[in-house]
Amino acid sequence: MTYYTARRRILGFTSCLALMGSLMATGNSQASTTPQSAFKEDSASQKAPSASLPRSQHFWDALALEPQNAWSRLTEAFQWQEDADHPRVQHWIDHYRQSPHNIAEITERARPWLAWITERVKERGLPGEIALIPFIESSFDPTARSHRGASGLWQFMPGTGNALGLQRGGGYDGRLDVARSTHAALDYIEMQADQWYEGDIELSLAAYNAGAGNVNHARRAALARGEAGNYWDLHLPQETMAYVPKLIAISAIIADPEHYDVALPEIEAQPAVAEVPVTRPLDLAEAARLAGVPRAALEDLNPGLLGNRADPRHVKRLLVPADSATRMVARLRSDTPDRSTANGDEVYVVRRGDSLSAIASRHAVALADLARWNDIEQPDTLQPGQQLTLSGS
Repeated sequence: MTYYTARRRILGFTSCLALMGSLMATGNSQASTTPQSAFKEDSASQKAPSASLPRSQHFWDALALEPQNAWSRLTEAFQWQEDADHPRVQHWIDHYRQSPHNIAEITERARPWLAWITERVKERGLPGEIALIPFIESSFDPTARSHRGASGLWQFMPGTGNALGLQRGGGYDGRLDVARSTHAALDYIEMQADQWYEGDIELSLAAYNAGAGNVNHARRAALARGEAGNYWDLHLPQETMAYVPKLIAISAIIADPEHYDVALPEIEAQPAVAEVPVTRPLDLAEAARLAGVPRAALEDLNPGLLGNRADPRHVKRLLVPADSATRMVARLRSDTPDRSTANGDEVYVVRRGDSLSAIASRHAVALADLARWNDIEQPDTLQPGQQLTLSGS
């Protein structure tokens, strides 16, 4: 966890405690000042509390909880909206507003992935805006390929993908694997923020786009000019100068779509997909049978499978519809030996050039989990020959 992440969590918890204390101190006097939309519309909510009903209980019973969807869950995690008034952000808000149909089309394309990606971002305490990087990178198309060779939702170049353990070959491209590439992208953003920028995620995003070498050079130049050396001070290629403003612009629109006359599709708050471990070779037809879904559905959710087969030597997880995951796991367990005897990779021996992030991505485990299971506090201290457990059991 970065310094900034820990600090945000502490501040958020402190603010929550302060708010709770304030509400409890005011008792039912809050009911007279809170807008009607925050209360149930039945007539009972407008009556004075009964003598037999504790005042605080009546207050909380009167509150109406707004039903959440994927967009509200996402906007709860936004952390950069104070920059929405920045002229560079406003430029991109105006740009996006000119084509509301494009926003509608791209956000509809996000339907299978949005809630799942949002959960992965929130688990790490990262700004919720990070979940919208695929909007500006690939228009939420997991099969997108750029003319420069970048691929997937997160648009990884081959070299970067290789460094992060996104394997290619054997009928598989990890850059197109939505689950694997998402874990790798978030690892990469956190790793660069901690390694180079004292936890500054905006600078890490600039490096994600332009490379750490270019950002570090621009930052040194900014510091030499007497500036703070944050993202907004840097002089970088136009694409990188627009990268964070674009991200904040589209998140500002999503945070208040009515204000910007944008219609967002209804997407449920619970993730539509779930990861299922691949414990033995599976062709898609068998995987679909085990999950109880059409084969075409698995093909759409797993674009990294370029052939007909999921081989555990390359593919550690399949994405399946969330309501089918439990069924598939149970059916796999019924006819598959224990993982430790099935593929022998419960323990990994560190090789020269390995990084903890790459090992985690290669074996489809979370970086934080891998570090915790192995009592690793400093990921850059791995030694060749060191043995790592790949599970918490």
